[in-house]
Amino acid sequence: MGVARRLTRGVAGAVVLVVLAVGCSSSSPSASKDEGRANKDARKGKPAGRVELIGDGSTAYIGPQPNQPDFGRLKPGDKPPQFVVFSWDGAGEDSKKLFSRFREVGRKYDAHMTYFLSGVYVLPETEAHRYEPPGRGRGASDIGYLKDENIRATLEQLRGAWLEGNEIGTHFNGHFCGPNGVGSWTPEQWKSEIEQAKWFVKNWRTTTGWKDLEPLPFDYDRELVGGRTPCLEGRANLLPAAREMGFRYDSSGNGTQVWPDKEGGLWDLPLQQVPMPGRSFETLAMDYNFLANQSGTVNGDPAQREAWGRQMRDGLLEGFDRAYDGNRAPLIIGNHFEGWNGGVYMKAVEDVIKKVCPMADVHCVSFRQLVDWLDAQDPRILERLRTLGVGQAPGGGWKKFLTAPSTAAPSRSPGGA
Repeated sequence: MGVARRLTRGVAGAVVLVVLAVGCSSSSPSASKDEGRANKDARKGKPAGRVELIGDGSTAYIGPQPNQPDFGRLKPGDKPPQFVVFSWDGAGEDSKKLFSRFREVGRKYDAHMTYFLSGVYVLPETEAHRYEPPGRGRGASDIGYLKDENIRATLEQLRGAWLEGNEIGTHFNGHFCGPNGVGSWTPEQWKSEIEQAKWFVKNWRTTTGWKDLEPLPFDYDRELVGGRTPCLEGRANLLPAAREMGFRYDSSGNGTQVWPDKEGGLWDLPLQQVPMPGRSFETLAMDYNFLANQSGTVNGDPAQREAWGRQMRDGLLEGFDRAYDGNRAPLIIGNHFEGWNGGVYMKAVEDVIKKVCPMADVHCVSFRQLVDWLDAQDPRILERLRTLGVGQAPGGGWKKFLTAPSTAAPSRSPGGA
């Protein structure tokens, strides 16, 4: 099953694109109060620099993001670390409280993650007219809108997640798949979608009217450097738009467990094919893809659910093992905050985090942290690493393999089905 498709909720009403807010400081009494709250958050995360409220005070620049790792640059002959990226599509805090649950898991097992926020998850449904999706009516959204209490909870989770060192990426907005969906969008339409996703985050105070919540402690124009498209569709026209909008990577492709390269100026960090234990094929490392090859429905046979969860857990671990013992390619895992088949996929992911993240020479990182590391490396060493196939350890050992990096063009493994 090569395509990840999001199981959607209801539809909502109408929209129009508004102008992006320009970052500035505010001197109003309420802004001063918010700045004090932002400073309190800053002290908790130990960031550097003074707090600068941006636009309407929904966001604030507090300096470099706290709690960031420093892995350094590989030297010739060094064995690469094993990176694992856990990423979440949609990233809202609803009644299942999975955002807060996996933040806690991340803190416990030293796992930084990427949370791909859907912009409409911080937009009240009463303000749906502010969203103008390309090719759809104003306010249309195939994932609907969150209740006000869930928007408030989502804002709280975003704030805490960023201060803990996690990344806030984007899953864009209305999640339109299939005919006339994101796969049909032009680069200009993608730019509109990205601008709107940013605007909803940067102006939640305007759209909600809430003055009692602290600002998000980051400048989203600086923070947003990557995303994943709905259903992994529309990537070809997204790439030129994303590059122009300041993205550094994309995670919308189908791939295998090999070392990444750039495409269209962006790091190509696709979901990867991993084993499906007991089956003769592999599937993408995402909850939906395991479900699609098991029950095909979110409410499958209760008697089979435990086995389905084990199958996903074991498939992810097999994928991890062949990278860890083989080419050390970063392992990319994607999921949704969902309760499908009784929550067995959430348990599977948590079990994998618990097992692999504390292991020696393993770093569970966000996509942003991964591309920071990739950008810091000698390109010749990365070229040599790309010559290794899935699960292939270097002949003669790592020291010999990476002591004299080749300058030849890298060989690429084909993408997933």
